[in-house]
Amino acid sequence: MFVDECQLHVKAGDGGAGAVSFRREAHVAEGGPDGGDGGKGGDVWLVADHNVASLLSFKDHPHRSATSGAHGSGKAKHGRAGSDIEVPVPEGTIVRDLDGEVVAEINEAGARWLAAAGGQGGKGNARFLSNRRRAPSFAEQGEIGEEAWFNLEIKLMADVALVGFPNAGKSTLISRISAAKPKIAGYPFTTLEPHLGVVRFDEHEFVVADIPGLVEGASEGKGLGHQFLRHIERARVLLIMLDLAPDDGREPAVQERILLRELEQHEPELMERPRLVVGSRADLASEPWRSHSGFPAISAVTGEGIPWLIGQLAQLVEGARALQPRPRRVMVHRPVPTGVLVERGPDGSLVVTGRQAERAVALSDLTDAGALAYAQGRLKRLGVDRALARAGAKEGDRVRIGRFEFDWEPG
Repeated sequence: MFVDECQLHVKAGDGGAGAVSFRREAHVAEGGPDGGDGGKGGDVWLVADHNVASLLSFKDHPHRSATSGAHGSGKAKHGRAGSDIEVPVPEGTIVRDLDGEVVAEINEAGARWLAAAGGQGGKGNARFLSNRRRAPSFAEQGEIGEEAWFNLEIKLMADVALVGFPNAGKSTLISRISAAKPKIAGYPFTTLEPHLGVVRFDEHEFVVADIPGLVEGASEGKGLGHQFLRHIERARVLLIMLDLAPDDGREPAVQERILLRELEQHEPELMERPRLVVGSRADLASEPWRSHSGFPAISAVTGEGIPWLIGQLAQLVEGARALQPRPRRVMVHRPVPTGVLVERGPDGSLVVTGRQAERAVALSDLTDAGALAYAQGRLKRLGVDRALARAGAKEGDRVRIGRFEFDWEPG
């Protein structure tokens, strides 16, 4: 079963909390702080795998989670880091957020994209020792790991896409020129999912995609047109197959006009792709159709025209590869935000976002005078005061940073 769309939920591991601890040894009075750091939470990575051809594994089991880091402890013992998880996906996987915006594309085997970053482990109280702070009684909490829902979508990455109406002989052709074994039968819509086959010719090697047959109106969604058409978008070369023995009597020239119109309406850029147009199923065609179609005739059953066809496709693919290199291994469309951002919340409060600002207040005990002074100093160094002033903060305004809330007082 081929699945080319699904949803995925990812949850990275939480960071472990830092420990508050002091040395307690015989003959050592008032030992210093020795709380260890918490371990980092595990990351969730999407990794393109050449051996994965479908998103079927996510259909009924969409959740993928990494493990959390362990808490720190006394005697400067740091917590164990959580384990990362690698989620295999097909090459050419497109990742979208729930609003439909593309977040990343994972195009080549071995390419990795960080879907959810694990939370950083909290610092133990030993990290806060200074000349002015001799006995820090606070530590840093672990950071919460990222969590998100994504829509995954496959667009096949093939050198040649076979385009034609249902029952035009596409599956028979790919089974003839490659090792692919799609279902073949004498009725329309035998192929309901794409198939890939590798063609080797002399020193050439290229990948061919058998796309399920299109129907008139496919660009408007008729006959599952959108699901099928999107698999053509990344092909370097188009092979337009016109049926020389159509059941409906539609002439090859009419078939060509309809197919090209559907491609153009779906994606105008497809009309600029190199393409080869042939008449298929020549073994079933009557002599007038063969003679007057105006297109080179091939038959995947008898082998007529097949060597010529493979040679032509190899040349077109070689030229297209030189002009249209593969996209980058990983294309990130939404970079990770940096810095500090202040926005008004629905209730009129000021919400400060930014990883460093949120970590500045993620301390174990902000009622501790030393912890509060540390947090205030770190926020000031990060420019949070200036950002709040620019956002129009007034005395008494409610300010939220992560899970910490306070009333704003200028200065």
